[in-house]
Amino acid sequence: MNMSQVNASLKCERDTRVTSVLFPCLYAALFLVAFALNSLAAWIFFQIRSTSTFVVYLKNVVVADLLMTLTVPVKALTDAGLGSWQLRAFHCRYSAVLFYTTMYISILLLGLISLDRYLKIVHPYGKCTLQRVRVGQILCAVVWVVMLSLALPNVILSNRMPQISSGAKLRCTKMKGKMGLMWHEGFNYFCQVVFWGTLALMVICYTFISRKVFESYRASQSSSDTASKQTTSKVYGFPKLLATPHFHWPQCCCWEIMLCMIKVTAY
Repeated sequence: MNMSQVNASLKCERDTRVTSVLFPCLYAALFLVAFALNSLAAWIFFQIRSTSTFVVYLKNVVVADLLMTLTVPVKALTDAGLGSWQLRAFHCRYSAVLFYTTMYISILLLGLISLDRYLKIVHPYGKCTLQRVRVGQILCAVVWVVMLSLALPNVILSNRMPQISSGAKLRCTKMKGKMGLMWHEGFNYFCQVVFWGTLALMVICYTFISRKVFESYRASQSSSDTASKQTTSKVYGFPKLLATPHFHWPQCCCWEIMLCMIKVTAY
């Protein structure tokens, strides 16, 4: 046995069963659940008038999540290798860009929700410009415009059609030139700042909210029965205000962390 035969026998090939089998199955299951829940949430929230910034932010979160959900089937098909190279090219140029852009839009909106809850609960009697409905609508519009504008060059600069050999998989980076790769890298760094910055904001806001709830609870224990009932009603009112962000954040946060971990292999 010569050295070439030894090297061939020792060659280690990458196991793609996780990315080509497990992930597509998880994406398919996620799509069915997410589409049903987001559609229901959209139907419910858009029956409510936008009388507060909280409702405005929630409506925008639902729209972002629904758009992100609609891109999941394309990702599942391309990762499973079931689609043609044209479908893969469509995913690289349009679907993947929309997927990650709406994901980070949703994260930014969750940060605005946590800030809104902080102002509403910790400073309930103060008047802040950020709590005006019109200001909330403007902030949402700014988030959408900025993120979509920064993501648009990823679509425009993914205009190369490389030669694909038989059985080979099209890599998204092959569709970009030097400028496209530089913009994509910069946009990724920006998105990481968005993620960790929003996470820090949410931790700070909900820490102060939790402390306020605890202080209200202690005050209710030392006051008279009448005052205790009034304060307790306020304390029990806080979880209602916090319900949607707390239920939405674990779902979104775990999903975003998983996506950030697999982004390199997926894109």
